Amino acid sequence: MELGNDTRISEFLLLGLSEDPELQPLIFGIFLSLYLITVCGNLLIILATTSDSHLHIPMYFFLSNLSFVDICFISTTIPKMLVNIQTQSRVITYTGCITQMFFFTLFAVLDVFLLTMMAYDRYVAICQPLHYMVIMNPRLCVLMILLSWIMSVLHSLLYSLMASQLSFCTDVEIPHFFCELNQVVRLVCSDTFLNSMVTYFTALGIAGSSLTYVLYSYCKIVFSISAISSAQGKYKAFSTCASHLSVVSLFYCTSLGVYLSAGTTPSSQASATASVMYTVVTPMLNPFIYSLRNNAISKALKRCFGMETVKGPLIPG
Repeated sequence: MELGNDTRISEFLLLGLSEDPELQPLIFGIFLSLYLITVCGNLLIILATTSDSHLHIPMYFFLSNLSFVDICFISTTIPKMLVNIQTQSRVITYTGCITQMFFFTLFAVLDVFLLTMMAYDRYVAICQPLHYMVIMNPRLCVLMILLSWIMSVLHSLLYSLMASQLSFCTDVEIPHFFCELNQVVRLVCSDTFLNSMVTYFTALGIAGSSLTYVLYSYCKIVFSISAISSAQGKYKAFSTCASHLSVVSLFYCTSLGVYLSAGTTPSSQASATASVMYTVVTPMLNPFIYSLRNNAISKALKRCFGMETVKGPLIPG
């Protein structure tokens, strides 16, 4: 490996969650189990929403896309971590590190956009129910997904290109289980002011505007639900939002908690451990939240596996 104060290094070293050799088999078993649970759970959501014609509505269209993105999101980090543990190697190539940063940022930003679109869908469904199918038409839904992909790719490409222009020092050890942007930038010898400003303002713009809109949407939703006279009507209206609200809270609380505490956390290893919450735990819990709190998903899964007999017509929503 050629080391020096330039970008011609060939590889980095991922230190992982622990350097203790005795803990490696345990870490491997735990994260392999979490990865398989996440992939299988999200595949079941995709299967249920695509195979059941009663779920071919915007709400479940966005949900199936979220499940697909969550599978890709966790697949950018965990497989490489498992391979490194199994081969007892910590090496990731320079190209592999930049590529991992690109796809990690891509799917993280897509998660943000999808959660925002799902909040808009719930806002229209509850605050403007008579115009729901007109506003949330298939063309608009596909266009929203397409625009979110384009914006996410451009955002990730900007980060990756800026990272590829940095000059690295001889220390190439990353105290993380994947090439996390902030940890990689700390290995740079050149001035990182421009990178830091671009990263800060773009992340603040995307995450901040998304969170602001989600909060605004739910304020309007709560106001609309409070105007419903019957208690049963209020419960049915809120139950359609409960799963999404749970996922939004889990995603933002864990990710913001990690990055807001990054400056006060003395140990980078502790930051890596905390990152497990939004990179692994959140994608794993999403299918459980939607399947347990959503009767339509549960029934669709039962029908997929022949566990429920359909008696009479079913009405979506």
